[in-house]
Amino acid sequence: MTRDSGLEELMREELGDRPGLAEKSMFGGWAFLLNGNLLCCARHDGMLIRLGKGNDGWALALPDVIQMLSGERVMHGWVRGGAEVYGDDVLRRRLLDAALAYVGSLPSK
Repeated sequence: MTRDSGLEELMREELGDRPGLAEKSMFGGWAFLLNGNLLCCARHDGMLIRLGKGNDGWALALPDVIQMLSGERVMHGWVRGGAEVYGDDVLRRRLLDAALAYVGSLPSK
């Protein structure tokens, strides 16, 4: 899979320079981790956002947001936002803030 360097840069700018933030290649894209826990990922087909099981219903109601799939397996608590979402500064920030809140509540790895 090809990476989306533009989306990677948008996400990097939104996430800023915060303690515990790391980046690495994963899921066919570029992943962002917070204190060792997966937070989000930029891929050629959109941004993957970790909201936690039971916390993703509101996001799935947004246009151009779908449940993340790993092959045919539904990844509960993860959503994928397409260009309509990551191209909208307000929606992108809302999703990333929700991911930061959830992942920030997890114990460090």
